[in-house]
Amino acid sequence: MDQKLLTLADVAELLNASSAQVYALVRSGDLPAMKMGGRGQWRVHPERLQQYIERAHTETAEWVKHNPMSRDEAVTEVES
Repeated sequence: MDQKLLTLADVAELLNASSAQVYALVRSGDLPAMKMGGRGQWRVHPERLQQYIERAHTETAEWVKHNPMSRDEAVTEVES
């Protein structure tokens, strides 16, 4: 194995998310991970993280396609 397993903190930093958000993704099964060691610390394989990111992009694109933004929403988003 030439890729380092990632901690939840590593994943949180890469996703610019909180550790709690990443933990929720792991516990829900959305982001595959494994527990290791006597203290059961979570680790994520980088390939699994990449698959999660690609799946999230696909699901988001599909959602956007079926939920177009109204003109009023677009103006509000630009002003924010």
